[in-house]
Amino acid sequence: MEFVKSFKQTKIIKYLFLALMGSIILAISSKIKIPFYPVPMTMQTFVVLFIGIAFGWKLGVATISLYLFEGIIGLPVFSGTPEKGIGLIYFMGPTMGYLVGFIVAGYLAGKFIYDQNLIKNFLKLTFATSFIYLFGMLWLGSLIGWNKSIFELGAQPFLLAELFKIILATLSINQVIKVRKFI
Repeated sequence: MEFVKSFKQTKIIKYLFLALMGSIILAISSKIKIPFYPVPMTMQTFVVLFIGIAFGWKLGVATISLYLFEGIIGLPVFSGTPEKGIGLIYFMGPTMGYLVGFIVAGYLAGKFIYDQNLIKNFLKLTFATSFIYLFGMLWLGSLIGWNKSIFELGAQPFLLAELFKIILATLSINQVIKVRKFI
């Protein structure tokens, strides 16, 4: 009985450690800006997909939720922090929908079953990523008004970079899935 209890405690500690490490990697990915056209890109959405694929949907959602919690309580983990503010005030700003969309994207990326078919895997990851933009544009539209061109402001500048990250994630799926076997 002690062995079972000890095993469960070890497993919980391992999951907490992985979630913390994943949230740190997600925070780092939000700070690194890569020159790209028409706007600089971060690797944040790539890391969201990576976390979902590598950790599975349960630990993936927990990791992304931890990252969001860290930002809400004031840690400068989001892309525009601390320059543009921190905490709940920053979270509730124009990027909130995209940040909440990370949870859905991580869930879907972790829930999908991947195979050797690159096109199917690409479409699955594109579908997962689309929820980041769907939630982002819905929140952005409710914040700045629907009379503005929400797609041109909230999605179009990022699509080329997003395509690059989805292709990169698609090509690395088989290697990333190997990580899940150790979790």
